[in-house]
Formats: sequence, C-alpha cells, structure tokens
Amino acid sequence: MVIPENQYAIETISLTKIFPDWWGRAKVIAVEDLDLQICQNEIYGLLGPNGSGKTTTIKMLLNLLHSSKGATFVFGGTVDNPDVSARIGYLPEESYLYRYLTARETLDFYGRIFGLPRDIRKARIETLLEMVGLSGMGNRQIATFSKGMARRIGLAQALINDPDLLILDEPTSGMDPMGTRQMKDLFVELSRRGKTILLCSHLLADVEDVCDRIGILYGGRMQIEGTVRELLQQKNETQMRTGQISEGALEQIKQIVSNEGEQIDIQQPMDKLESFFVKVVAKARQEKQRTSGAEVGTGISGFLAEKPIVQSENILDKLVGDNLKDAEPESGGTAETTPSAPISQAQPTDTDHSLLQQLAHQETDVSLPSTETVQKEKPEKPSVNENVLDDLIEKKQDGSTEITQSPQKKDTENA
Repeated sequence: MVIPENQYAIETISLTKIFPDWWGRAKVIAVEDLDLQICQNEIYGLLGPNGSGKTTTIKMLLNLLHSSKGATFVFGGTVDNPDVSARIGYLPEESYLYRYLTARETLDFYGRIFGLPRDIRKARIETLLEMVGLSGMGNRQIATFSKGMARRIGLAQALINDPDLLILDEPTSGMDPMGTRQMKDLFVELSRRGKTILLCSHLLADVEDVCDRIGILYGGRMQIEGTVRELLQQKNETQMRTGQISEGALEQIKQIVSNEGEQIDIQQPMDKLESFFVKVVAKARQEKQRTSGAEVGTGISGFLAEKPIVQSENILDKLVGDNLKDAEPESGGTAETTPSAPISQAQPTDTDHSLLQQLAHQETDVSLPSTETVQKEKPEKPSVNENVLDDLIEKKQDGSTEITQSPQKKDTENA
C-alpha cells in the first residue's frame, strides 16, 4: 500500500482515557485531550514522569485499550484494523518472552504469528540475531539470558515483521553502555531507511541523542513539544571550543570578553563516560578476550538494509504476485481443459444415456431384493419373539426349567 507523503504515521485528536471506579464514576484521568502528530521517518520521544500517561497512550495506539473520547489514526487508518496492526512492531517495557524457548525458537514463533513463510523466517532470524549481537546464542533458552540480552531479543522480535512503525517502551533498560550505543545507532539508521519510531524512555541522554522531536507529558496533558534543538538550545549564551592554545591567547580572549561586560569560563572539556566505556570495551574485543556475554551487533543488514516502505510493499506484492502467478496457470489450465473435455464427450450422447439407463436398472434390480428381505424380516421377528416368550412364560408357570437348563449343560460339556 502506497503511503501519501502528507499522511502522518501517528495522529491523535482529543485523545482521552478515563479509568472509572467500580460504580462507573471517573476516578483517574490518565490521558486528556492529547493531540499528537508524528511524521513518517521520524524518531519521536514521548517523555514524562511515572503516571503521566505514556504507557496508556501506547496501549491505545496498539488497540489494547479503548479510548474514552477522541480518535487515533496510524498511517491514516484506525487502530482496530488488522492491516494497520501488521505494520507495527512493539517492544513493551518488560520483555514478556517464553522462558523455555531458545532465541531462534522465539523469533520463529513471532514470525509464524505474522504468517511469514518458512524461508523468509529463517533468513530474518539470522539477520536479526546478528544485528542485536546474539548470533552465537541463538540456541540458548531465554531463561538463561540477562535482562539486557532479553531486551535485545525483544527488539529483534519487534522487527521480525519488517514494520513501518516501531513503538519502543524503555528499549535500552538493563543494557550495558556498549549495547545502549549500538541500539541508538540502530534507531538512527532505521529512521534513515524509512522507519517511524515512537520512543519512551527515562534515560533522557538517550532521547537527546537520537530523537528528532520530543513531547513531555504531565498529568495526561502535553506540556511542551518541539525539536530537541529548539527546546534545549540556550540562545543567551555562546560556547566556543578550540584546540590547545597558548596562555597569551587565552588572556586576550578574556580581555575581549570583559570588554563586552560578560564573564568567561575556561576549562578543559571532559569526555563522556559512555564514550570512554565504549573505547575500553572495543579495545578488549579487538584483543579477542574471552567472554560469554553479548557480542557486537552487525548493524543494519539483510531485509532491513533496504528502504523499508518500498521494501515492505515489494515483499507483500511479490508474495501476492507469486501466489497469483502460481494460481493463474492452474486456473488457466482448468479453464482450457474443462471446455475441451465436454466437447469430446458430447458426441456419444446416446451411448452415455444408454449406459446410464443400464446402470440405473442394474441398481434397481440389486436394490429390490434387499428391500424385500427387509420387508420379510420385519413381520417375522415379532411372531418369533412372541412364541418364544409365550413358551418361556408357560414353562415358568409349570415350574419346569429343564429346557432352559439343558442348553447350559450342553454348552458346559462342549466347553
């Protein structure tokens, strides 16, 4: 299905959710008059403190909760449309995975839910395991995974259907800094290749690094919304970064700033702890030190390496087209053979009718004796039964049981 360029990936109009009490009275207003517009190929960060309505909003987008008021649209369609749901990938806050399935079995299970053919499932499973750094642990049970590894396999299952919209709730929770950096790079690359991502996270540094726009909820209401640069840029201050310069140059800069009537803060910049951690781990991996943990992901590859919107349409069209092509020759062959058969058989019509008549007569002849026997047996049965019963009743009245006992004795002797 071709998506119009001016169509929003997610749009809500006065979306409201009220949880009533036992008597049906309004108890908690989780979301109130939420107007949300998320463009395609955008990474949108939905932020807010606990209880602000983020998860409730996500559940209404997934049709897991019905709104009390308002409307919700995903790619221009309603959220209760199965075709719309098939284009969504969801990673919940907690990885609800079957503990006794392996990583490969888990991805195969979700691939079956989406009706993916076996060969496509197999190719995508290997691609996703390499992408999230679990290619060497595909045969391990989920119960043996750490929380961070479970989040990795959860992200892989959210991508198994090659969705156009990814809804991620705390995707990097429990991940090590190396995995967090890989996931953030993955989100950016997925957005570049056509995916729309709705990201909910309490790790504001991650949201700041990857999101194009953010919105902050409080009490179920949107407090502020805009691009990261617009909201965070401090326009009343100026920051300058240079290489190492001499003390004389620093004194000149201080004098220029003081002439402007402002103060200057000169200090050595610090590297981020995340970047430092990544460097240390990368060095250890280059030295091929032994580890039983997660490996480095390979990044976007396989079916995700192509443009998702175009690729998803091509995959569906190709699958439908192949089925139609396979069905057309069969239907065409039957359409051509079915009229030819009657034409060749239409000439000897008299012989056919004569054969049918002979067969019909034979069937009636065979069936008549069976009906006669049935009719003869029906009147004989009651007469025989009545005589036997009368004999038994008379003999019982006389008190003689020799006749009834004699067959038993014969049976015992024969035995």
